[in-house]
Amino acid sequence: MNKLTPIEHNGQRVLTTAQLGESYEADRQQISYNFKHNENRYTLGKHFFTLEGEEKREFINRHEIHDSSKNASIIYLWTEKGAWLHAKSLNTDRAWEAYEALVDDYYRVKQIQFPAIPQSLPEALRLAADLAEKNETLQLQNAQKEQIINELQPKATYYDLVLQTKSVVAISKIAKDYGLSAQALNQILHEEGIQYKQGDCWLLYQKHADKGYTQSKTQVIDEERSKMHTYWTQQGRLFIYDLLKSKKDLLPIIERSA
Repeated sequence: MNKLTPIEHNGQRVLTTAQLGESYEADRQQISYNFKHNENRYTLGKHFFTLEGEEKREFINRHEIHDSSKNASIIYLWTEKGAWLHAKSLNTDRAWEAYEALVDDYYRVKQIQFPAIPQSLPEALRLAADLAEKNETLQLQNAQKEQIINELQPKATYYDLVLQTKSVVAISKIAKDYGLSAQALNQILHEEGIQYKQGDCWLLYQKHADKGYTQSKTQVIDEERSKMHTYWTQQGRLFIYDLLKSKKDLLPIIERSA
């Protein structure tokens, strides 16, 4: 049986009539015939779901359904229990073998494998260190994803639209305008509650994350590692200008009087 691309509906995995027929080596008409002649045994929402109209079109587009199901006026989606009833109706060795494979490899999500219980103090310490490292990595990834999501959804005000530009600059470039190092400017922004450091990456606090001040770019290091860099937009650059002027009485070098 070919590996099936998972399809989910109402929080559970399902199969179209065409996919179920292909798995059982039965044509679509045979599956439909068995259903119509045993319809009283099937329960909507338990053994199957139906989609039609706009809901059907949206489902086909979302899951890129290319089999014969997309041409039907109504799409039937079969749950694990529905697949069992069809296997029972067909009652062939192939159908029962395919049903067992569907249950093992498709319908049911694999059990989470927990690490073995440590048997000694060194093993326990190693496990704790591994878990802590994984947790820190997940926190960093989640924080980076959250910032990227916020950056992609800026507030659409007139001020934002006027200042939109494709050019972005690194913090080191902005710091140079003020005669500062990137480290010094990053620290000022941190002290003023603008950003915080997660791992070796500076991220904006939530109240500033959706203002369009930054754009993030990911650098691929190898197949397993990547690094995110935060760049400032022209709008963010003006924000830093206003912040430094009002909070630190600090102007760019070009604006300072002799």
